Amino acid sequence: MENENVKLREKIGYGLGDAASSMFWKLFTMYLLFFYTDVVGLSAAVVGTMFLITRIWDTFLDPIIGVVGDRTESRWGKFRPYLLWIAIPFGICGILTFTTVGNTETTKIAYAYVTYTLMMMIYSLINVPYASLLGVMSANPQTRTEFSSYRMTFAFGGSMLVLALVEPLTDFFSKMKPVEGISSIQFGWQMAAIVFAVMASAMFLLTFLWTKERVRPITEEKGSLKNDLKDLGVNKPWWILLGASVMVLVFNSLRDGSAIFFFKYYVTDAGMWSFSIMDASLTLITIYLVLGQAFNIVGIMCVPALTSRLGKKMTFLYAMAGATVLSILFYFLPKDFITGILLMQTLISFCAGIVSPLMWSMYADITDYSEWKTGRRATGLIFSSSSMSQKLGWTIGGSLSGWLLFYFGFQANTIQTESALNGICLMMSIFPACATLLSVFFISRYPLNEKKMKEISTDLETRRKESL
Repeated sequence: MENENVKLREKIGYGLGDAASSMFWKLFTMYLLFFYTDVVGLSAAVVGTMFLITRIWDTFLDPIIGVVGDRTESRWGKFRPYLLWIAIPFGICGILTFTTVGNTETTKIAYAYVTYTLMMMIYSLINVPYASLLGVMSANPQTRTEFSSYRMTFAFGGSMLVLALVEPLTDFFSKMKPVEGISSIQFGWQMAAIVFAVMASAMFLLTFLWTKERVRPITEEKGSLKNDLKDLGVNKPWWILLGASVMVLVFNSLRDGSAIFFFKYYVTDAGMWSFSIMDASLTLITIYLVLGQAFNIVGIMCVPALTSRLGKKMTFLYAMAGATVLSILFYFLPKDFITGILLMQTLISFCAGIVSPLMWSMYADITDYSEWKTGRRATGLIFSSSSMSQKLGWTIGGSLSGWLLFYFGFQANTIQTESALNGICLMMSIFPACATLLSVFFISRYPLNEKKMKEISTDLETRRKESL
C-alpha cells in the first residue's frame, strides 16, 4: 500500500460519482413507475412485471462485472477506467429511458423493456467499479468511513438537486412545446432527462480525474473465479450484511415508489401547497422529497460521531429500529395533517440517512475480512454484492409497488377507490416497516465489531509490508 495523502479534492471527487448515479437512481425510484403509468400510459401490473424481469437479470450481472473489475489492469488502475469509459453512455441511456416512443401499447412496452434493460446494464458497468473504488482508495477503516460519508452526502445532495428540479424543469419544457396534452408532457420529461444526463456524465468524469487507487493486494497472483466465489459463499458477515442491505433497499423503494401517488391521490388539499417560480410549478411532493433528502444528509453528518460512540453495527441497528417505529406511526396520520406528514418524513429520512454510508463502509471491512481469512483480495466481487443488494432490494420493492397498486385497484389519472387509497397509505408505512424490522434482525447478527476490525487491519498491514 502506498503512503496515503488524501486531500479534500479527492473526497469531493469520490462524492461526485454518487451524486451522478443518485440523480438517475432517485429519478427511477421516485418517478419511473409514475412516468410509465401516468405519462406513458402503461398499467401498474405491466410495469411491476417489467421491473422484476429486467432487474433480476441485471442484479446477477453485477458480480460478473465485479470479477472483471478485479482482473482489470490499466495505467489508471482496476476500477477508475470504467468511470472514463462509461460516463457518456450512462447519460445517453438515461435520456432514452425517459423518452416515449410508439403509439400502441405493444410498442411502448417493447421500448420500455429495451431501454430500461440497457440502462440498468450501463448503470451496473459504472456503479460496480465506482463502489469497488472505495475498497482500494484507502486501507484505513476510519478514512473509508470519511470517504463513504462524503459519498453519501453528495449522493443525497444529487438526489435533492434532481428532486428540486425535476417537476419545475418538466413543467417548464412542457410549456415550450406547442403541442396540447400528453405529447408536451412527454417532451418535458425528455428534456429534463437531458439536463440531468449532462450533469451526471460530467460528474463521473471528475470522479475519474480526482481519485486515486492506493491499496494493492498482498499478492498479485490471479485467483480463480471458483475460489473467489467459494470464499464469498462461506463469508458469514457478507451474507448477513447482504440480507440487511436488501431489506433497507426494499424499505426505501416502497416508500419512494409510492410517494408520488400518495400526494397526487391520497393527501387532502395538497394543491394548496403548490406555487410557481419563474413560470414553473413547485408542488408539495417536491417539498416533501427535498425535505427528506436534506434530513438524509443530516443523518449522514451524524454518522462519524455515532459510530465512534456506538460502533457501526449498533448505529445501524438503532437507526433501522427507529425507522420501523416511525413508519408504523406514519400510517395513522390524517390525510390532511400536512405538517405531521412532513415532520414524520424528516425523522424517517434522518434514520435512513444514517444507514446509507454504513453499508458501504461495512462492505469495505468485509473485503479486508475476506483477504485476512483467505489471503486473496476480491474487492470488485464483494463490492459488486453491495450493488447487487441495491438492485435486488430495488427489484423487490419496485415490483411490489406496481403489483400492490394493481392489487388494490389503482387506475391512473382517475379518482381512486377507498381500497386503492388505503393500499397507497400502507405502501408508505406498514409495508416498509416490515422491511426495516427484517433488517434489524439481520444486522443484530453481524460479527465484525470495531475491535475485531482493528486487529484485522493491523495484521493485513503487517502482511503487506512483509510481501514487499
